Amino acid sequence: MDKKKKGLIPKKSSPPTVMGRKRDASLDISILKATLEMLAEEGFDGMTMDQIATKVGTGKAACYRRWPSKVKLVKDALIWMNRNQLELEKIPDTGSLRNDFLAVLKPHSMEEANAKLRVLGGLGTFWLDDEIEKKGITEIFGPWTEVNRTLIQRAMERGEISKKANVELVCKVLNSMATYRALIERKPPDKNLFIAMIDQVVMPALKNPG
Repeated sequence: MDKKKKGLIPKKSSPPTVMGRKRDASLDISILKATLEMLAEEGFDGMTMDQIATKVGTGKAACYRRWPSKVKLVKDALIWMNRNQLELEKIPDTGSLRNDFLAVLKPHSMEEANAKLRVLGGLGTFWLDDEIEKKGITEIFGPWTEVNRTLIQRAMERGEISKKANVELVCKVLNSMATYRALIERKPPDKNLFIAMIDQVVMPALKNPG
């Protein structure tokens, strides 16, 4: 597979914070990259830890030392993928919440968007794991929640939105819409749809909470 063509590998990256025992950080990254590629190629149900290790050029034991199961590895790979779409150390501050939301969005090529769709579309029975059912979605989209919460709380402090606004509910709505589009509609991110959601749903809810 041409990794650059698939659009799965960012130029700069770091392992997720929710990882198992850490040894060689560069190997951690290689395993996470290979996991995303295998998800796009074979899907969660068709891939194995052996295949991932072979793709990386390491032993299966190296994978299991870091992640005790395929489910935990895939969960961390998805967190890592979402975190790489953001620059958490450079959260935008334009002075306007609406513009901050738009500034968070990075321009993605269709190849990158379709690559992510293939990853998400290949998760299969991953979602049926007990741990994932309980809090998997929350953890996987945690990086986005972290950024959105920061933007909203900052806007609240400067008086742009109501101090009674339900910050956590709005963060869940944003994540739910993105998840629905990717997993149910099987469509790539759409900036126009995101703008409409911000203008028609999110901003009114934050400025005039019921």
